Amino acid sequence: MPRDTLLEPIRRQVAHLGYELVDLDQGGTAQRPVLRLRVDRPESTPGHGITIAECGKISRALEAWLDRDYPLGARYVLEVSSPGLERPVRWPEHWRRFRGRSVRVKAAGLPGRPTATIVGVPDDDHVTLGLPDGREVTVPLEEIREATLVVDWDSISKR
Repeated sequence: MPRDTLLEPIRRQVAHLGYELVDLDQGGTAQRPVLRLRVDRPESTPGHGITIAECGKISRALEAWLDRDYPLGARYVLEVSSPGLERPVRWPEHWRRFRGRSVRVKAAGLPGRPTATIVGVPDDDHVTLGLPDGREVTVPLEEIREATLVVDWDSISKR
């Protein structure tokens, strides 16, 4: 099954269950596909995210749905987990939600993996980032290979 064939159906199914798909990683082999999902509550805040029990509930519901509508074979692996504090930032709604936050980004045209500030999202295809050198650049989302929120661990440890 092509890598992105399940992305939108899984996003819809997770949303139907009342949660948000944060990221989907598809790996493994044709004989043993592996689906790794990171899910959360919509609009969650640090410390108020998804629980282990909720991950189990989502996993059981998705297994039943996959077995019925998208049979992957008897040996597939489904992993459902929290996105963690340094969660992926993947879709336009994520970029909008975390405007003003720091993000570590790997993208075409940006050297290395700079820590930037999300300045804005002019449309569903672009994000404007404030770089460490003070410049602002607008990057097409399709050119972003990886992006994760950066947590200020010093401020967390003071709480």
